[in-house]
Amino acid sequence: MAGRDERDDEVRGWFTGRIPDDWFSGPVTIESDREELLVVGDLADVNVAADASPAEREAARSSRVEAFREETRAARMRIASDAEHRFRRKVSWGVTIAGATRPFTTLSLPVMTRLRMRERRVLDTLVDAGVARSRSEALAWCVRLVGDNEAAWIERLRSALGGVESVRDEGPKPN
Repeated sequence: MAGRDERDDEVRGWFTGRIPDDWFSGPVTIESDREELLVVGDLADVNVAADASPAEREAARSSRVEAFREETRAARMRIASDAEHRFRRKVSWGVTIAGATRPFTTLSLPVMTRLRMRERRVLDTLVDAGVARSRSEALAWCVRLVGDNEAAWIERLRSALGGVESVRDEGPKPN
């Protein structure tokens, strides 16, 4: 979790205590923002023949993910409900298998923004070119593009914000 603090540790510890030990092959990872906690655990890779084709291997992995999702659905819903009440954020789930993360329940939230004509033209161009179906989808595409291509810079920003939070916490407290 970015900007790790005691609250992050509490969330991780809470999920570690609630999730059955046999679900994942290691500790869960938790990504978070203001609205959502994304809980991801590692599934053991499939045991296929050494000469299995990539298609067979992928089908087996997809099947393992689908089986896990169905077999754990009721328990995951109970855990998520309790966590949502406790941490006041929605809970989403995913798994990692053979190094590939596959989220299977994540939020997609509307975010309001005000854009000037020049910015709207960018979105409209993406829609007109068939890159996106709507301005909303085009804006999400742009955010993903920046996140993918500027990941190191974004991480530096997050680290800097962690320092700001630390200094702010050391400062005087209001009465």
